[in-house]
Amino acid sequence: QNSVINLTSSPENPNPNLKFKMKTIIVLVAVVALALAAPLDDSKNAQILKYENDNIGVDGYKFAFETSDGQSRQEQAELRRLAEDVEALVVRGSYSFTADDGQVYTVNYIADENGFQPEAAHLPKA
Repeated sequence: QNSVINLTSSPENPNPNLKFKMKTIIVLVAVVALALAAPLDDSKNAQILKYENDNIGVDGYKFAFETSDGQSRQEQAELRRLAEDVEALVVRGSYSFTADDGQVYTVNYIADENGFQPEAAHLPKA
């Protein structure tokens, strides 16, 4: 004897296929929405546009780079004599990046015996 599943409508279940179709559509819409909402991360595909590196040796260094995703950094350091037997490395530089809102932020800094001292328009003033 053959088993037959009755998928006909009843007062309790007006259209059994309609529920399945609606759930499928909702899941597909959710998956598409998630895929479209995911941010694109171009930093993984960034290309180096400029790269300079000058390692002077024990007295300091200098380097700079720029990438295709809007990042850049430059830095130079030199040895400063603070006292007869005390020397410190003084580092000056800047870095820039493009934020998610499209704005470019730049930070200039110095790092010396007084610590790291950043300056930027978007940072609070001390």
